[in-house]
Amino acid sequence: MAEQLWLTEREQRAWRGFLRMHAEVSSALQRELQRDTGLSYPDYEVLVYLSEAPGGQMRPFQLGDALQWEKSRLSHQLRRMQDRGLVTREDCESDRRGAVVTITGAGWAAIRAAAPQHVRQVRRAFLAALTPGQLDALTEIADAVLGRLAVSPGGGDGTGPSR
Repeated sequence: MAEQLWLTEREQRAWRGFLRMHAEVSSALQRELQRDTGLSYPDYEVLVYLSEAPGGQMRPFQLGDALQWEKSRLSHQLRRMQDRGLVTREDCESDRRGAVVTITGAGWAAIRAAAPQHVRQVRRAFLAALTPGQLDALTEIADAVLGRLAVSPGGGDGTGPSR
């Protein structure tokens, strides 16, 4: 039996619904975060990872892997954050060719102020719309998809994303 080239109507509704939901929730959260805290969403993401790392520091390649960002995007973002005093970038003592990114006092203050507001926004914009059963189902779905991607680098058949 030949593989179907197009998504079924049901698959299309699910896929397009997921894409639109992700885009609209992300957009709303980003706007509110910027308005309420002065942090961009990329600022917030970097600060979250650094704040959770031992000593508030990570190697740039580790941060890039965690964020799933290209090296150039990370470099530009870190430079902007360094200019604003949210992070520092220093030589790595154990690897003279490498660097370490560290959250600063201003970065800690920014993430501590932003996190509670962001949590409220996530609950209001996303979680409050779900029943406990839907939340459990969404967690199962996310685990299944992410597990499949972890097993199959590039995800799926290698033909690229379906939009």
